[in-house]
Amino acid sequence: MASLEERRVVTCFLENRGRILILRRSQQVGSYQGRWAGVSGYIEEVADAQALKEIMEETGLFGADIVLGNKGETLTVDDEEMGVRWLVHPYLFHIKDRKKIKIDWEHKELKWIKPGHINRYETVPMLAEALNRVWRPRA
Repeated sequence: MASLEERRVVTCFLENRGRILILRRSQQVGSYQGRWAGVSGYIEEVADAQALKEIMEETGLFGADIVLGNKGETLTVDDEEMGVRWLVHPYLFHIKDRKKIKIDWEHKELKWIKPGHINRYETVPMLAEALNRVWRPRA
């Protein structure tokens, strides 16, 4: 078996009023077209800075619009078909105003869902596991 190429990525979940944002990937992206995902991207620098950069690029939110809620343990996702081992750095951010979100070319649709409903969607591999690393239901 050939070894997998490691690629480091961030996956950011945006939360508002107990719901999380999922985004349907467009046909223009390099992988998993049409699948649901969080805000994500390749890590070019430090993971924390990349998370904020991806949120700004993909939703238009920045600064006071977002507050870090949680940062989870890195998740390893092997995709034998693509020959890639994804090292996913999951994040949860709380946002104040859903109406400010403006998605870019990477996505064609967005939905606000209950976290427990994530498995009802055709997502990128192991998105629910990434969410479980950062989601803490309010008591």
